[in-house]
Amino acid sequence: MSLEGLIPASVSLTAAIAICAIAFVSGLARGFSGFGSALIFMPLASSMAAPQLVAALLLIIDFIAAAPLVPNAWKQADRKATAVMVFGALIGVPIGTYFLSRLEPVTTRWIISAFVLALLLLLLSGWRYRGKDHAAISVGIGGVSGFCSGLAQTGGPPIVGYWLGRPIASNIARANILLFFGASDFFSVVSYSLTGLITMDAIKFSLVVGPVYGIGVWLGASLFGRASESLFRAICYALIAMAVIAGLPALDGVLR
Repeated sequence: MSLEGLIPASVSLTAAIAICAIAFVSGLARGFSGFGSALIFMPLASSMAAPQLVAALLLIIDFIAAAPLVPNAWKQADRKATAVMVFGALIGVPIGTYFLSRLEPVTTRWIISAFVLALLLLLLSGWRYRGKDHAAISVGIGGVSGFCSGLAQTGGPPIVGYWLGRPIASNIARANILLFFGASDFFSVVSYSLTGLITMDAIKFSLVVGPVYGIGVWLGASLFGRASESLFRAICYALIAMAVIAGLPALDGVLR
């Protein structure tokens, strides 16, 4: 199959190249700092192609990339505590997916931009939950993250902010995060499939964009330790902010 056959008919060659470039930068951020890929990718890529296609594309790429990490996370994680939060995602993901599948593309893009901006502010605030463990809070945070994942694959910041603030070993916190997103991604795959969001176009397009994203992740990981992490995080924050602004539908006539 030719390269053109892997690109959806609704996406121009120029847009496909731009989406690949965005995926590379997103992967670079993910590989180095461990976050920011969806927050960069979704606002920008959604301005190049339908948000439904873009969200499904990112889900496929991330699901494949994260799958090998789940078995080890299962061994190290606090599975009971993670399961409570996963229950929230089980509720939130289908709701977010419903809105993604029903809303007009421009409306979805405005919501994505607003969500990403809110999550960026959350990251900038340095918020960490340091209160007592409560099942209701865990379910609520899992639900919010699941909703963000279902709508735009941007469920990371609430979960990361919660687990990194807990008085537990860093390896357990990391395993909890990986295990949660393994389950959340699975829910998203099922939910997206049932609502028809995972299409053959998204699967074929992932064969083009996925390797570029993977190269970005690999390069970002290889750069880890060669530059100040605080500097790179600042660069990631700046990229996310620029992605929010550049992806605004109001600027379509100016930037696109």
